[in-house]
Amino acid sequence: MMFAIISDVHSNIEALTKVFEDIESLGVTDVVCLGDIVGYGPNPLECVDLVMQRCRFSLKGNHDEALVQGAYAFNLRAQKAIEWTRDQLKPGFFSGAAVRRRWEYLSNLPLRHEEGANLFIHGSPRDPTNEYILATEIGFGPTEKFEEIFASFERMLFVGHTHMPCIISDRYETKTSSELDNKYTYPDMCEQKVIVNVGSVGQPRDRDNRSCYVIVDGDTITWRRVEYDIEKTVARMEQIAQLDAALSARLKEGI
Repeated sequence: MMFAIISDVHSNIEALTKVFEDIESLGVTDVVCLGDIVGYGPNPLECVDLVMQRCRFSLKGNHDEALVQGAYAFNLRAQKAIEWTRDQLKPGFFSGAAVRRRWEYLSNLPLRHEEGANLFIHGSPRDPTNEYILATEIGFGPTEKFEEIFASFERMLFVGHTHMPCIISDRYETKTSSELDNKYTYPDMCEQKVIVNVGSVGQPRDRDNRSCYVIVDGDTITWRRVEYDIEKTVARMEQIAQLDAALSARLKEGI
């Protein structure tokens, strides 16, 4: 069965809309989200509505969590952005049903999802919202952290959070999506375990400013890169004082 995985939308409706258009062009109707629908960007309401409408499920990311529980561990830029986002989304006494429905949805996002031998999480099985699984750590060989992570799933673990599309195997080998020409096929007759980072729709950080998401077709993982109107997103961000200029600048560079 073919399905799409998106993650780290970060309130970027221009990017999300183009990604859904790309998914539709492939004839794919099943879409799941690994979290961080909100944070950083200028269009949280529209992004939440679209994810609610189009995704079979979405998981809780650290920004979704901070929206509801508080951004105590965030840097100042991220904290100001999530506080502004909360002001847009949190229901007041006279709020209508749509506002309350969005907040209820974001407040009750699950931390993990399992399908067969595969696990879906925003960050890490050890800390679903906050822990980073970084390919740069693999150079140190087996560690307690990675042994615990690989022990927590059977076949493939799909994550977001770092905004860096790649695979990491339990043989402590790693490749970026670009090194794989954006395609990876799980080996036949193999008991290997693989972590797949699906990249970011709304704030890529691998020096490619195009949106990134994944198509899963049986044993084949394909990273898709999608251009969108970055300048339109940046223009909106520049009109919102609480969204630091550095947040819009990094969209242009993909960092």
